[in-house]
Amino acid sequence: MSRLLEGDVGSGKTAVAATASFATVSTLPLDKKSGLPAQAGNLQVAYMAPTEILAEQHFESFIEYFSKYKLQIGLLTSSGAKKFPSKISQGRTLNCPSPKGPTLAWTKISKPQLLKWVANGEIPILIGTHSLIQKTVSFKNLALIIIDEQHRFGVKQRKDLRKKHDIAPHLLSMTATPIPRTLALTIFGDLDLSILDELPPGRQIPETKIVLPHEREEIYERVRAELKTGRQVFVICPRINDPDPDKENAINTRSVTSETARLQGKVFPEFKVGAITGKLKPAEKENVMRNFKDGKIDILVATSVVEVGVNVPNATVIIIENAERFGMAQLHQLRGRVLRSSYKPYCFVFADLPRRSFGEGGNKTIARLKSFTTAKNGFELAEADLKQRGTGDLAGGKQWGVSDLAMEALKNIKMVEAARLEARLLIEEDFELKKYPLLAKYLIQKMAVHME
Repeated sequence: MSRLLEGDVGSGKTAVAATASFATVSTLPLDKKSGLPAQAGNLQVAYMAPTEILAEQHFESFIEYFSKYKLQIGLLTSSGAKKFPSKISQGRTLNCPSPKGPTLAWTKISKPQLLKWVANGEIPILIGTHSLIQKTVSFKNLALIIIDEQHRFGVKQRKDLRKKHDIAPHLLSMTATPIPRTLALTIFGDLDLSILDELPPGRQIPETKIVLPHEREEIYERVRAELKTGRQVFVICPRINDPDPDKENAINTRSVTSETARLQGKVFPEFKVGAITGKLKPAEKENVMRNFKDGKIDILVATSVVEVGVNVPNATVIIIENAERFGMAQLHQLRGRVLRSSYKPYCFVFADLPRRSFGEGGNKTIARLKSFTTAKNGFELAEADLKQRGTGDLAGGKQWGVSDLAMEALKNIKMVEAARLEARLLIEEDFELKKYPLLAKYLIQKMAVHME
């Protein structure tokens, strides 16, 4: 399997990943000598997330999903290693959603010990960040790789993870916003595609509004009304600290530091304002997010560190400052932070642009922001991004600019569809490609380590 699962934020991609993981680890590996199922052991799963916050969240979610089955689950990040279940009393306690549920506890362990248990197959599920692609990480029976928010990883990183086993493991890539490169690969058929086009019952469509400079105070009053009902708010800034005033070319954008002080002191003094950035230590990040989830913080000012995976159902409003500084995928992911409940969500987009830019015609930045406010899902947003920026470089770091010739074909959708049809007919006629040995050789190389 090499499959891309596309679904908007909160549509249930993690539940699909958990189901696929359980099916994998419930299967006995094949005996290398006989080729028959072994008498004991598990196939293994590697689940890679782009940030420590998201990896921690998946770790906790999997513990809740699988606590009854006594599956061993590991977590590996640059900050350390954890294991569930805990054999000692230490470790943070997690409360199950059900009041009748058991107490779930993990424990911190050394990285060498975790890697040893993964290598000998004792731990069947390993969740982590980029740490999973380190040379020191090896698996006994790796059968499934899950990559969350796959657009955050480069082609080489994804390929390195797939090389962790002699036989190419199954691949499940998940994203809420396919960027043009991913969309191109999907249309060309390198990935099978599954779409989660429904949200859980009760979810509401967000109100997304581009806020003009003179409307700021009006929006703050709407936010205050939400806060008074008990809801919570994200405020996103593009930088951590204010720019150096001595630098002539410094870009004047809002920072987490100054916005936290301003919102607490002048705008919302009656509510508790907190802050989180990528520079905080992992324990500090975890503490801030825990306080926000527990309702001890009403307004969380953050950088894009909360872009993916943060699950706070009570947060219904997100303000994005200097939205012109964020990409389409980032904007879509950030908006997803407030799509986790049945409450009406709001996304207010502040852009530091001249007022005349918002009029008829406008500029490319405004056109991009307007596409963001009208797109109904990730694919619509990706298609708009594709039209506005071009297709990009297939496997390089360049995401826009002069397109290579192969990717230019994306602009001719009829030709792409015709090519896919011809490829299907060719396989039906000559499945082993005996008439096309060079093509067969190329495909074998691709299958060995899928480019994804």
